[in-house]
Amino acid sequence: MAILDDLSGFEFEDLIEDVFRNLGYENVRQAEKTADEGRDVLMEEVVDGTRRAIVVECKHTGTVGRPVVQKLHSAIATFDFDGPKRGMVVTTGRFTDPAQEYTNRLQQNDDPHPIELLDGEALREIADEIGLDLYNGRIEILCDETLRPHDPTTDVDAPVKERFRDIENIEAADLPEPHSTVTFRPVVAVTADTNAVFETSVGVIHRINDRTQFVVHADRGHPKVADDDVATLVIENFHAAVPLDIGQLTEVFDDVEERRFGQTQTEYKEWAVDRLQDYHTTTVTYTGDNNVTYNKTCKPNLSDISVQSIEPVYLPEVRQTTELQEYSYPYEYYAAGPSRVTLEDGIHRCVHCETSGIDETYTYCPNCGAIACRSHIKTERVEGEPVCTGCAVTERFALKPKYFYGEQNLETFREEYAEMPLHEKAMENPLLAGGSVVAALLLIIGLLVIGGVI
Repeated sequence: MAILDDLSGFEFEDLIEDVFRNLGYENVRQAEKTADEGRDVLMEEVVDGTRRAIVVECKHTGTVGRPVVQKLHSAIATFDFDGPKRGMVVTTGRFTDPAQEYTNRLQQNDDPHPIELLDGEALREIADEIGLDLYNGRIEILCDETLRPHDPTTDVDAPVKERFRDIENIEAADLPEPHSTVTFRPVVAVTADTNAVFETSVGVIHRINDRTQFVVHADRGHPKVADDDVATLVIENFHAAVPLDIGQLTEVFDDVEERRFGQTQTEYKEWAVDRLQDYHTTTVTYTGDNNVTYNKTCKPNLSDISVQSIEPVYLPEVRQTTELQEYSYPYEYYAAGPSRVTLEDGIHRCVHCETSGIDETYTYCPNCGAIACRSHIKTERVEGEPVCTGCAVTERFALKPKYFYGEQNLETFREEYAEMPLHEKAMENPLLAGGSVVAALLLIIGLLVIGGVI
């Protein structure tokens, strides 16, 4: 059973805020801690098309009596909200009989401000129902949904075949099946509102009214905001999340790994609030009543930032490795069905230099399995097929280097070259053979010397 009794009052309010947010209530936020006025958490619900405010009193105590409920009833009546309102008292302990009797009387009399009581036992039951694990008074994120790790309408290796399509001298259909692994990495999508007004004697000098949505990598360690393209992938595909079925996925991928969320939901919320506070802090220049220019740092209070939702989901990180003779070609990406964000593209990368990127031309060498850029691909003299400079055997003919798959092809060409007439030998160096008369004569003389004629 969860240990709620060790929490401070403020920590308990944080817990309650997270629980109600996960239950689907809207605009969940904490009231000013310095001016409690009988209400700790404020939120809203929509019932039959009507929006209603809920004022929540949090009591971290063993017993809650009737005076607490009466105080909340008064706070509801004075709460400024254009619409129906109700209240709720949440405690880690239990309610006295007079407190329950007072609450029942409000409901029986159709009071416009009814109150609901939620004790510690009911709180734990609710946490279990919504898939949250309370431990040490905090909420551990337990997630059973993931973005799709592959497009169910195609083969799992379809992304690799697509990536190979613009590699010259190899057909995607001829590729061996890649070794595929998937790691389900935890992320949370955070939606938060920041509303703050900064005033001086001259009036309002700065105002913040912003809704921010971002995605956070939630592995163990310090949270990290995802890049824009990753955040877009998650947010746009959140509605299409599917149950995480490890057993089924092991039939599709060679290796499957699931990572746990590194922190509690409360910790992610606190981190998000701190980040947004820093993000919205700015220095404003204004002119005072005395015509003097001032600089003022406008930093929103923590109470100005309300986290509306923290939605966990797994982001599949797929790594597919294709073995081609002597080389391995990894392709790694975040997946969401047919959509993906590339992390590593080892296919569009020359094995012999630092050339990489899809804007270059790459050619497959069937002799060794290399994928090479234009600078490292030559034409094999006997076969007339591409060969990379890394595996080719070379020898000069007509003062020009020729490239061969191996010693056998080199020896074959040596024999052919020995039988060639001079003008054909000269054509083995088109640059000189097609150049100036002097260059051509020098080439022929060189060939005669090599052949022992002169």
